[in-house]
Amino acid sequence: MTVYVGLMSGTSLDGISAAAVRFGETGGKLDCELLAFVTHEYTPEQRDRLHAALTRGSAQEYCRLGFDLGTWLAGATVAALAEAGVARADVRAIGSHGQTIWHEAPHSTWQLGEAAVIAERTGIDVVSDFRVRDVAAGGQGAPLVPIADALLFAGNDWRALQNIGGIGNVTVVPPNGQLDGVRAFDTGPGVSVIDAVTRILIPGATYDVDGQHAAAGTPIDSVVDRLLQHPYFAAEPPKSTGRELFDPAYVQSLIQRCRDAHSTATADDMIATATSLTARSIADSYQRFLPEPVTEVLVSGGGARNPTLVSMIARAVAPLSVVPFADRFFDGEAKEAVAFALLAYLFIEHRAGNVPRATGAKGPRILGKLTPA
Repeated sequence: MTVYVGLMSGTSLDGISAAAVRFGETGGKLDCELLAFVTHEYTPEQRDRLHAALTRGSAQEYCRLGFDLGTWLAGATVAALAEAGVARADVRAIGSHGQTIWHEAPHSTWQLGEAAVIAERTGIDVVSDFRVRDVAAGGQGAPLVPIADALLFAGNDWRALQNIGGIGNVTVVPPNGQLDGVRAFDTGPGVSVIDAVTRILIPGATYDVDGQHAAAGTPIDSVVDRLLQHPYFAAEPPKSTGRELFDPAYVQSLIQRCRDAHSTATADDMIATATSLTARSIADSYQRFLPEPVTEVLVSGGGARNPTLVSMIARAVAPLSVVPFADRFFDGEAKEAVAFALLAYLFIEHRAGNVPRATGAKGPRILGKLTPA
């Protein structure tokens, strides 16, 4: 079995996730062992630079950020290997997603995090830029996790794997992970809108810790009803979205709609409304686009740590069973980093990493670009 490292920095801008993973195949089935998982939270200065890059920036600023982010990603790699007790010489490759700065599929996509810097700092081959080949082939370039959902996390029955990062995405996996039946798409906002509303309304807060503010508030259903009328939610998969849609103007509009609907709406009510939007958009997606006989939903990502959000999702998708990903496998926070380790593994093995039914690409493609150490 061979060791790979997967690196992920998501739209929530919490920090870098790094997973050291050992892969092997037995009887044609892929085996996965999570050796270590670490998270490097961004400092306020780092987070501010990334936030700024999503809305504005000069060529110089983007260039410097790309190199600096490469250094941060390399640091997370070294930490994960130290935690796992694995020597760098024993790692075949690093799979780095980087940080998405702009995603406008099927036209273009852009991730920062200089692979050459990671390779130079670690002495390990790096596979990066996974999205671009799928977009070049007419696909959305997202979601990329479905290949891992199918190959590593299938069950005996139909299963939905719902990730709740900055953006929400779901993969529908048939029994035993048959790739022909896999479908996936972005359901809409994950925690990005919740976090942004919280930052605006609660001084000093970066997110709604444990969903406490949402739990203390009452969602304004009429506002959620209006927001769910956006064309994205009714668009047929394959589809993907990001901060380009759920941007600062969208967040300000949500807050203003709440105030217009109820002049006495509290900050907690508005955070509860944003939380309800995520939960109901997930349920709406299932009702519209999941005809498969799914029996359970495994939730992962940062949003899975918000018990108020998870309980809202459970009520909205009932009678489906909502189960933490960790109850079936390992820490759900590690799932996406493991997926990018897998994409590096597939690249090295010259195997396709996309699921065309999920992304809309013209066909299977080997994803990524190699930067030798």
